[in-house]
Amino acid sequence: MGALYTLCRKIQYYAILSRMDKNEILINIKNCRIQSHSKTLIPEISWEMHKDQIWLVTGPNGGGKADFLNLLAGNEQIIPNNTKNAGEGFYFNCFENSTEIVSLERAATLIESERKNDESEYVEGGVDHGKTGRLFLCEALLGQTLKKNESLPDIAKTLDTNEFVKLCGIQKILDRGLKYMSTGEIRRTLLAHALISGKKFLILSDPFAGLDSESRTILLKFFDEAYSASCLLLAMERYTEIPESITHVLEISNKTVSFCGTKAEYEKNLDKQSAAEKTHAVAYKQAFRKEVLELNEQSLELSTDELHTEQTSDHQPLVEMKNVTVGWDGHKVLDNLSWSLHKGEHWLIRGPNGSGKTTFLELITGDNMQVFCNDVSLFGKHRGSGETIWEIKAKLGIVSYRMHVEYRMLGSTDLESVIISGFHDSIGLYEQKSDVELVSARKWLKLGGFESREKESFNSLSYGEQRALLILRAAVKCPSILILDEPCHGLDESYRGKILNLLETIAESGTTTLLHVTHDPTEVLPCEKHILELHPGENPMYKIIVAQE
Repeated sequence: MGALYTLCRKIQYYAILSRMDKNEILINIKNCRIQSHSKTLIPEISWEMHKDQIWLVTGPNGGGKADFLNLLAGNEQIIPNNTKNAGEGFYFNCFENSTEIVSLERAATLIESERKNDESEYVEGGVDHGKTGRLFLCEALLGQTLKKNESLPDIAKTLDTNEFVKLCGIQKILDRGLKYMSTGEIRRTLLAHALISGKKFLILSDPFAGLDSESRTILLKFFDEAYSASCLLLAMERYTEIPESITHVLEISNKTVSFCGTKAEYEKNLDKQSAAEKTHAVAYKQAFRKEVLELNEQSLELSTDELHTEQTSDHQPLVEMKNVTVGWDGHKVLDNLSWSLHKGEHWLIRGPNGSGKTTFLELITGDNMQVFCNDVSLFGKHRGSGETIWEIKAKLGIVSYRMHVEYRMLGSTDLESVIISGFHDSIGLYEQKSDVELVSARKWLKLGGFESREKESFNSLSYGEQRALLILRAAVKCPSILILDEPCHGLDESYRGKILNLLETIAESGTTTLLHVTHDPTEVLPCEKHILELHPGENPMYKIIVAQE
C-alpha cells in the first residue's frame, strides 16, 4: 500500500512539473509536511530552488532547520498536504539519490560508528586504528563500503594527488584513523568525501565550525568559485562569514518558514532586528549574570569537588606539565611541552587543525593514556601515583567532542538526568536523583532555555541544543577547572551569546578556572589573558603569551 501511494504521488508531481520549465526549477516543495515515522516535524513548508541560485538555510537551534536538511538528504519523509488556502501539495527534487551532506551530525555519527566497531582488545598491540581517511575516501570513489582490514584497491594510490584532497588539505592525514583526527580534520575529510563522491547536490551544514583560519579561507574560496560539477546549499546556525556567492536565504524558526527571499532582503531584516536587540542586551546580561551567580552559589553546596574544601595553596599549580611528549606511529603531536595552570589564570588554547589542542586537553582529563609516561601533575599529585580517574574528574567540568559523541551513543537519557550526571561525573545517570539535585537541575535547564523540557531525550535535540546542554552539565557543579574544547560548535546566535555570558560570569565568580579551545576570535573571553599557542612542526612546538592588562 505504501509503495503504491508513493508511486501515485510521484506520478502526480511529475504531471504537474511537466507544465513547468524544468531547466529552471531544481527542487520544488509546495504545501507539504515533513514527517518522521508517525511524528510531524514541520507541518507545512513551500520552497523552490532554481538553477541560478545558491541558498543559505539558517534558523535557531531546534527550530526545524535540521529536519529540512535531512529531508533534502533523503533521511526524512515528505507528504503533500491538501488545504483550501494553499491548494494541493506536491514535491519534486531532481537530486534524489545524488545528495551528500557534510555536517557536525554526520561527523559525530561517523565517529560513533568507529567507536562501536573498535576491536583494540582483539588485535595485536592493543590498538585498532579503525577506518583510515584513505579507505573512507576510496569508498566514495568506488561507491561501496570497504572492510577496514582488507587490502586497498589500486585507486587508493591516486588520492595523494587528487584535486579535492589537495583542496581540503588532508594529504598528510590520509593514513590516519578517522577516530584519531581532530574535529577540523574530520570535517575537511568529510568535505573531500562529498566532493569525490560525484554527488550532484552538496549540503554543507555549519561548515566553518572547528576549522582554523587557513581552512576557512579555503572553504570560502571554494564557495565563491562555486564548484561547477555540483549544486551547493549552505546551512549555518549564525549569519556570519557568508560567502559572496550566496543569493537567497531560507530561515526556519519554530517549525515554520520565517523568511524566504533574497540575501539583500534578509540582511535588511537583520539590521532592524539588531537595532531592537541592542536596546535590551545590557539589561538582559545583568539579569542573566545575577541568575548565574545565584545558581553557582547553590551548586557549590551540592558539589563533590574536594578541592573547594581542601584549602589548597593558591601558589600550587592546578596542573603542571614538564617536558611532555606525545605521539604515535613516529608522529609527534606534542614535543617537550612545559606548562602550568594556576587558580584564576584563564587560558586560551589555540593553533591550527591537528596541532594537538585536543590531545593536550586529554592529558588533563585522563582520556589519553600517554599521560602515564610523562611528567604530569594534577592538583598537586603526580599522575599515576595511585589516584583514580574519578578523583580527577570530580574536580573537572568537561565539554568536548568526545563527550558529545559518548552522550549521543547513550541518547535516550532525559535532559534532567544529563544535568544531574554532571554532579556524578558519569555519562548517563546511575544514581537516585535527590530532591535537591532535581531542583538545581530544573533551575539550570530554565537558565539554558530548556524549561519544561526535562523529560525529553538527549537525542531528540538538535546538535546545537545538545551542545548547550552539555555546557550546562559541565558548569553545574562549579568545577575547579572547566575544560572547553570548541564549546560553541553548532550554537545559533542566541545560544552562543547566552553561553559566552555564562562562561564569563563563571570565570568572574572566582571558583572556576577556564581552559578554552576555539578557532573563532569572537568567542575569546575578556578574562582569557593567558594564551598557549601550538605550532606543529616547529621547534619549539609551542609559545606562551600573556596578554597585557
